[in-house]
Amino acid sequence: MIRLYDYWRSSASYRVRIALAMKGVEYERCAVDLLTGEQASGANRSRNAQGFVPTLEIDGQTIGQSLAIIDYLDATWPDPPMTPREPLARARTLQRALVIAADIHPVNNLRILKRLNAMGIGQAGRDDWYRHWIAEGFAALEAMAGGGIYLGGDAPDLSDVCLAPQMYNARRLETPLDAYPRLVAIDAALNALPAFAAAHPENFRPA
Repeated sequence: MIRLYDYWRSSASYRVRIALAMKGVEYERCAVDLLTGEQASGANRSRNAQGFVPTLEIDGQTIGQSLAIIDYLDATWPDPPMTPREPLARARTLQRALVIAADIHPVNNLRILKRLNAMGIGQAGRDDWYRHWIAEGFAALEAMAGGGIYLGGDAPDLSDVCLAPQMYNARRLETPLDAYPRLVAIDAALNALPAFAAAHPENFRPA
């Protein structure tokens, strides 16, 4: 039995849904409502010591952190691969992925925005904060993007799995994207793929 504990609009959860869909892994989805604080419940912390989503449960064993989950999936269901085997290509894939997963996303997630709110920073200031860090990361990714259809070249890789959710977030916060034509084109190509379309947050929006 495979279960994914996630929140519909969580970009980290979105990454994992994409990877599961790409690899054709069937799973049961269990929603965790971040807006009501369900992630901090004892039940969720028993699965994920950080009180985060996503968490993947396989035969009673749990894994947190989206990139760790995707690495496990890649080792267990190797086709299609999320990272190349050749060392330099693998390092560059991880470099692109970590621009998002380590630099953009952590400073813009819900708990950081709540902390900014608690410090007296209003909605306009929080939105400016959010867009600032997206812009910094996207400028670097635009420079890293090659001439292929995807960030990964002719086939999507881990960096593409990270890009699509971050582009969704960027649009949701009305981040100007004119400076990133390669990222916009890559995102359009990604969202035309069945696995990316199936994992899109709007498919999981609560009724």
